[in-house]
Amino acid sequence: MNPIFPDSLVPEHDPARLRTLHQYQIVNTTPEAIFDDYVALAAQLFGVPVALISLVDADYVWFKAIVGATAPGLVRNESMCSAAILANTPVVVSDYKPESCQLIRPDVAQALGLNFYAGAALVAADDSRLGMLAVIGKEERGFSAAEADLLLQMAGLVSQTIELRYRYITTGRPVEWEAAQRELAKALDENSTLTRYLNTSNQGIDLEDEEIAQAIHKRLESVAQVLDSRLG
Repeated sequence: MNPIFPDSLVPEHDPARLRTLHQYQIVNTTPEAIFDDYVALAAQLFGVPVALISLVDADYVWFKAIVGATAPGLVRNESMCSAAILANTPVVVSDYKPESCQLIRPDVAQALGLNFYAGAALVAADDSRLGMLAVIGKEERGFSAAEADLLLQMAGLVSQTIELRYRYITTGRPVEWEAAQRELAKALDENSTLTRYLNTSNQGIDLEDEEIAQAIHKRLESVAQVLDSRLG
């Protein structure tokens, strides 16, 4: 089932949301390893060719990290992420048919043969939606409750990582931010190792298998512990 979108791509509260977004000093910045690690893991876990972390700016949607494509971003009315942050559900599941979302132009996605989108919002401390963690595929498919739970968990980790980056960068501690990225990457690598094993041995990851789902969630908790410790 596709989400219900509002009538306008730019809601009345958007100026306040944009102020929060720019406070984080992350828009249109160079790639950083930990965000690349998050999207690589997301693509593996959900079995999709494209995964990305987006930041929805006034006129442009910046891709802070992306795997499976090379674009730095899209103009706002061509990106599903710009509509997804407005949706009435925590996880958006949609396609790129014009009737599914009339707020955006689907030309770019359709030209690339993309037919599936699922995303969870990146939420700031003041509850502003900064962007999305999205997984994108070429085949239309369902998205289970177990998959939605996992995508929400990962989006929460990305949101906390953006908060941690902000604290270190704005207080003049770039060396500590680099150290934090290494610590987070080490914790994420445990999940990447499990994901590679499951993909190889089971020809994919079945999140409906409770034992598998619990193993993945448990390893992501180690990432949460690093974030909780550093955020205090």
